[in-house]
Amino acid sequence: MLAQKLGPKLGLSGLPEIPDDIPVLIAGPTASGKSALALEIARRHGGVIINADASQIYDCWRVITARPSAEEEAEAPHRLYGHLPHDARYSAGHWLREVAPLLQGPDRPIIIGGTGLYFLALTEGLAQIPATPPEVRAEADLIPLDRLLADLDPATAAGLDQRNRARVQRAWEVQRATGRPLAEWQSDTPAPLLPIDRAMPLVFDVDKDWLNDRIAHRFDLMLQGGALEEVAAMRDRYDPALPACKAIGVPELMAHLDGDLTLEAARARATVATRQFAKRQRTWFRARMRAWHPITPQR
Repeated sequence: MLAQKLGPKLGLSGLPEIPDDIPVLIAGPTASGKSALALEIARRHGGVIINADASQIYDCWRVITARPSAEEEAEAPHRLYGHLPHDARYSAGHWLREVAPLLQGPDRPIIIGGTGLYFLALTEGLAQIPATPPEVRAEADLIPLDRLLADLDPATAAGLDQRNRARVQRAWEVQRATGRPLAEWQSDTPAPLLPIDRAMPLVFDVDKDWLNDRIAHRFDLMLQGGALEEVAAMRDRYDPALPACKAIGVPELMAHLDGDLTLEAARARATVATRQFAKRQRTWFRARMRAWHPITPQR
């Protein structure tokens, strides 16, 4: 119910007429109102809401990742939410294989999320890169970020968010395992499953201060809704190296549970981390989704 509690129904500037017969893609930074819009479209026009957020795939997190509530899921079909265990390995390739049959189903897809790489894989195609051997991943886990970056070829490094360790490490692993830079693999990308001209692509373009206020308010709502208890329930399975355990708010609340941070300090750190993440998302979307329809929430 977080989407409903964040405030009154948002007015949206730039929202085009949405046909009933084509897929809808909704991208945007965290806390921008994507879930509320997806549910409103599903209520009015029908459709199945499909997750494109890398943190919301795990079954252990609902509150801390702002997954749709059980009540919201009852209002429209939802797919690819909370369907994997916390220690599952997952990538854009896994997501693309799971979303493919949903594009052929009887319900119009409404694909929503903040993981831009998933949308690019869907609308621009994804290179068929072999899986990374476990020993290569183990080797990469021990190498500092700056050394990983230094080993990459210039073309690959230039196309990455160089502060995103997961993306940089993935590129290093591909180069190490296959002997070919990631940029070369990407140049051999096959045709996309859903070209952008066969969908209605919407991207939230939001004011920084407006979004920062919502981020702080949303984390307070998460705490009220049981986020601390949700993290505590995972304490005996917590592994900071796992992608699931890197979801924003999880390390901070786990540090509080371990006695290393007060709850207020954990709240402050998680809020700052979310704002920094949202800034990177906004920058990425503006650079890579210029052909998408920008929509702006109105106060």
